Amino acid sequence: MSRLTPLPADHSPELADHFNFFLGTLGFTPNSVLTMQRKPGLVRAFAQLNAAVMDPSGEVDLGLRRLIGHVASKASGCLYCQAHTLLGASNFGVPADKLAAVWHHAHSPLFSPAERVALDFALAAASQPNAVTDELFEALRAHWSEAQIVEILGVVAMFGFLNRWNDSMATPLEAVPAAVAQRAADTAGQAWSAGKHER
Repeated sequence: MSRLTPLPADHSPELADHFNFFLGTLGFTPNSVLTMQRKPGLVRAFAQLNAAVMDPSGEVDLGLRRLIGHVASKASGCLYCQAHTLLGASNFGVPADKLAAVWHHAHSPLFSPAERVALDFALAAASQPNAVTDELFEALRAHWSEAQIVEILGVVAMFGFLNRWNDSMATPLEAVPAAVAQRAADTAGQAWSAGKHER
């Protein structure tokens, strides 16, 4: 159950442009942002960070960036963000079988070597304590440019904020990402529950 109830979007009309940003990527304004609007400056800063991290003109595929966020969120244990990143990846063209296989990316033929090392890096970078080694970083450099590595780590870092925000707030999970997460779990033959994020 939510520890702070998300406020309605019309509570802060001055934030409408920022809410609209999420309408374009998710189809709704997430409850995490609706909770943040108690501090409007935080919404503005987060929307700006999100726009920079998920910039469509970046070099790393937008669907893969969402899968990177998924693996980082899995490492942190945030079910809210795991569901959201699966929805985001789906919205940016990642097929259902690949969504279902993401946590087994190391052995799945659906992932390229470059994708595998990016996801391995996301897992290590999101772990506590940090598990990035020199060897892993060199493996990453073998497939990705320095600018691409910055994009990849930007995703991990942003989800570090979101994972802590949503798990601490017990942000209620919206129906659409919950359904995507359930389908991915069903395809993978795994159980799914929103846990503390149940509405």
